[in-house]
Amino acid sequence: MSNRERAYQLLDMVPERKMEFAVIYLQGLTAGEEEIEPNAETVAAMEELLSGGGEEHDTLEDLWNSLEE
Repeated sequence: MSNRERAYQLLDMVPERKMEFAVIYLQGLTAGEEEIEPNAETVAAMEELLSGGGEEHDTLEDLWNSLEE
């Protein structure tokens, strides 16, 4: 018996009141398996950083202050 077949058997034994936990766990196992392409803004920002551009902040407070401006 394969692991997939065993998993199906076990899922059949899970009471309905606990099924949500099984679904959440399975969603976690499968998350991130697909390849996600960055959008144009992200690509441009990464290119800026790689070419030496962008801003540096010494502390988290400095970063937050720059975001609020």
